Amino acid sequence: MLLERGIEVLNVEVVGDAYAIASNYLRKSGALPDNFATNERLLGIIVKLFQRGEMNRLRLANKAIAKFEAETLVVA
Repeated sequence: MLLERGIEVLNVEVVGDAYAIASNYLRKSGALPDNFATNERLLGIIVKLFQRGEMNRLRLANKAIAKFEAETLVVA
């Protein structure tokens, strides 16, 4: 499904699947709390990577996980 946001067009399915993969991994690793609230920081990372041209949901999730963990280590 495509969702038009101004000039941008997001494939919600790819972004949603990548978020589900990444958030599941991060919850199991303890980097995210065990709740069902959407983590805006993780979602933002995924959307930015998608907008830069990454369309593969597994690669998108893996890159988002790496970036999220790297930012978490720098902040902590």
